[in-house]
Order: sequence, then C-alpha cells, then structure tokens
Amino acid sequence: MIAAIIQARTDSTRLPRKILMPILGKPMLQHQIERLKHAKTIDMVVIATTDMAEDDTIENLAKQLGVSSFRGSEKDVLDRYYKAAKKNGADTIVRLTGDCPLHDGAVVDEVVTHFEKSDVDYSAQPKNYPEGLDTEVFIFDALERAWKEAQLPSEREHVTPYIRNHPERFALEKGWREGTDDHSMMHWSVDTQRDFQFVSAVYQNLYPSNPLFSMGDVITLLKNEPELLEINRGSTGFEGLEKSLRDDEEWLQHHA
Repeated sequence: MIAAIIQARTDSTRLPRKILMPILGKPMLQHQIERLKHAKTIDMVVIATTDMAEDDTIENLAKQLGVSSFRGSEKDVLDRYYKAAKKNGADTIVRLTGDCPLHDGAVVDEVVTHFEKSDVDYSAQPKNYPEGLDTEVFIFDALERAWKEAQLPSEREHVTPYIRNHPERFALEKGWREGTDDHSMMHWSVDTQRDFQFVSAVYQNLYPSNPLFSMGDVITLLKNEPELLEINRGSTGFEGLEKSLRDDEEWLQHHA
C-alpha cells in the first residue's frame, strides 16, 4: 500500500489559513489534492491534520473530495504522521505538505518509481527541481523507527530529519538529478502573501485551458513571462525548519 500523506493545518504562522485561501474559486488545498489524485503510483491520499477545532474545515474538505483524513498532534507532526500511516496500512509513504498547489502528480510518480528502483529506505525529488515540488518517499519501518527514537524538536516537527540525520541506520538515496536544467532556486510553495500571489498568477495563466498543467508547463510559462518570478523573488520555504533547529539548541542545553 503506497499512501500519499499530506500534512496540513490552518494555524500557519506566516500566512494563517493559507491552505484554504481561494485560487480561482477553490481552496488552495483542494487544487493540490485534485492534482495529486492523478498520480498513478499511489493507492490512496490521506490528509493528516491536527485535532484542533479550527482544523474541522480540513477534515470536512477531505470528506467532500473523497479522500481519507487523520487528526492528531499539532506540534508532534512525526507522531501524527506515523499514526496516520499506521491506521491506513501504508507500507510505503509519500510525504507531501499542503502548501504546494503547483505539485504535479507526474513528479510524484517519477519519485516513487525512482525510489522503487533504488532499493533504499528513503528517497526524495530530484535535486534540480523547484522547491515546492517536494516529495519524500520512505518505508513504514523507517518511519516507525523515527517515531520511536527521535527526540529533537526538529525531528518531531518535520517528520523525516531523524531518518536523514542517521545514514548509519537507514539506506538513504544519495541525491539524484533529472535532466540538465537546474530550477532548484525557484520557490513554488506558499509561505507568504507574495508566494500566494505568485501561484495564483500561475493558475490564472494555465488552469483555465489545462487544469492538470505540468511542471514543464509552469517552467515554460516562467521562461515566457519572467516577470512572474519577481512576484516572490527572495522567498524560501525553510523558515520553519530554521526555527526548529534553533529550538534544538535550547533542547540540547536542557538535556546535556
């Protein structure tokens, strides 16, 4: 069983309720789910949200779209994620986040296929792909071991750092590239209002004529209309992880 588990919550710090903000009349998260449903390698989509009352809307949206949902800890995302995978009988997990409305089901298929051929415990998207197409694939046993052993704040809040931090315990894919172009500096996830304006502009250009526009379609659009890249130039998707790493330092001081 290959389960794509999308972690999503409304209480984001920099742009609250961003996953429910409308793009062309639909919540951003709905667009992402509809696009990922077309991935051929996954058996089910699960939305892993929190048990906070404000996330009732996410559970209701999942029901409307015919996908499973699981509710758990707000802060201990690793615990939430592990329990969502276990409840749904996942042998292989595709980890996604709910702030990536430009994600492409074909990219998910590409990463899952590469993972299956590589005979590893963990793999991720090509290193030269845009940020915002982040796709991690790993076996349930690796997730379970991380759930049992991880202690650092960054390892509880971000699901996979424990796995990636311990190459002596897990077979890790060493990183790969697809094609010769490098688009890794592009920022396609939604962390700020400017990011939301950027993805909205992409949708306005591509969605009406092709709702399942691809990564390649977006790249072609940006080559033809490079001014779109100026909308959120300088944004990154790593502020949350950076905060968790600072929390690690404080944790280590108290547990030395």
